[in-house]
Amino acid sequence: MQIAVLIKEVPDTATRIQVKPDGSGIVTDGIKWVMNPYDEFALEEALQIRDREGGEVVLVSFGSARVDDVLRQGLAMGADRAVRVSDDGLAGVGVDHLAVAKILAEALRRESWDLIWCGKQAVDDDAAQVGPLVAVHLGLPQAMVVLACHIDAAGRRLSVRRELEGAEEIVELPMPAVLGAQRGLNTPRYPTLPNIMKAKRKPLETIGVADLGLDADTLRAMCRVRVEQFFAPPGRPEGRILTGDPAEAARELVRLLHTEAHII
Repeated sequence: MQIAVLIKEVPDTATRIQVKPDGSGIVTDGIKWVMNPYDEFALEEALQIRDREGGEVVLVSFGSARVDDVLRQGLAMGADRAVRVSDDGLAGVGVDHLAVAKILAEALRRESWDLIWCGKQAVDDDAAQVGPLVAVHLGLPQAMVVLACHIDAAGRRLSVRRELEGAEEIVELPMPAVLGAQRGLNTPRYPTLPNIMKAKRKPLETIGVADLGLDADTLRAMCRVRVEQFFAPPGRPEGRILTGDPAEAARELVRLLHTEAHII
């Protein structure tokens, strides 16, 4: 079974993000970059399926050479090889999620897949768009926010349990398909030292957008979203401590919640 896993690098959630003084982006100096946590669930599920059914797990990503470190982490977890589409030549284009999905879809067209896994969303922008848009570009069925997956390899069918707001549903769909992993799908494994060493020898192919028949002008024309400015959220006001008689403090708390906080 041939399985592709879409991988994105994101800032570590423990990293303090600072906005550039001109609001054009974030300060990248000193940021620790990691694999998107939801992509880890997707990769773990792909590895478990490969171990049961046989085949190959291939990582696919888009970005600068910095992404290679995250892809090597995925190879150390057990993926067989990786492909990175370089962003060289796209400086200043500001590709949006639609264009990124197009780039990834064209990279995926180079091979045949039984399954394409991704995280349900990336924790940096929380857009949750790239996976579904890749499915649209490829004309494949999709199911996002997946909590469990059962595969009928002989019948080329999938049955997945996915999360809704306040409920869950079972979805059946044919293969190939695009699936988005949710937290709780599995517990991602840690790379072992021997696998980290092996990962250094596994294939990591780098291709350009031109190799996919795309160029900066095409991608720029495709974009539907333009980021005008980055800014930090307003700081929280200092907390207030009510002291004195408990009964009086309780009455004052109720008054503040009603007149200032407007929550009662």
